[in-house]
Amino acid sequence: MKHLLVFSFLLILVGCTTVPETGRSQLLLISNEQLASAAANQYGELKKELGLSNNQQMRQRLNRVGRDVVIAARERSPDAGLPPPEEWEFEVFKSEQVNAFAMPGGYIGFYEGIMTKFENDDQLAAVVAHEVAHVAAKHGGERVSQQLLVQGALVGGAIGLGYSEMDRNTQVAIIQGLGFGAQLGVLLPYSRTHENEADYMGIIYMAEAGYDPRAAVDFWLIMQSLGGQAPPEILSTHPSNETRIRKLTEQMPAALEIYERNR
Repeated sequence: MKHLLVFSFLLILVGCTTVPETGRSQLLLISNEQLASAAANQYGELKKELGLSNNQQMRQRLNRVGRDVVIAARERSPDAGLPPPEEWEFEVFKSEQVNAFAMPGGYIGFYEGIMTKFENDDQLAAVVAHEVAHVAAKHGGERVSQQLLVQGALVGGAIGLGYSEMDRNTQVAIIQGLGFGAQLGVLLPYSRTHENEADYMGIIYMAEAGYDPRAAVDFWLIMQSLGGQAPPEILSTHPSNETRIRKLTEQMPAALEIYERNR
């Protein structure tokens, strides 16, 4: 057990790094590069499963804005290891979902449903920059690292309970409770942290690219107007629209200063 604790401590020391723009410390036991191959395969499967949009105007628009944002993000965060613009994939998928996603290695997907909601390129840039920020901040690797640590802790707890005198039903109940507690207390809050962090980094990147960061607030007001039921924020992987709008409004002066300098 002593050697296991020492090994775990060394892993944490080796895996500690900081997020660009925010300076937040993060634990990375696996890198974006290690995840990129799996991301490429999954991205390819999505292309087959959903198919790519036939709307060439949408696809060209996304690639044009995406290239602008990637160039700006690489200038702002040169140590983030972002691939050069020509190595990124920005694709519009055949789906009415109002959603977009990012994968390690520079794989960005937008659904046709969300492309129809943008009133201008500034709003599109807000979401593109948010997704690019996820890659720059290595949120994918951090999430995998957190899951590995939680799983390791649960396995360790299960082994420890196995040596106790508790009955089997009590042991199972405790392990399930620990798993639920880890979800609410560790994984979900960190997921919301990643979203808030990508929101902030996103308005910085889009401003650096010459897009008006105030469009990020405008877009989330549009999303808020769409309605629909959402789980309570404590049970969600994403912050509420209200929280996003409030935080973006608070962070806007820093982004506007960059925008005025680069417009």
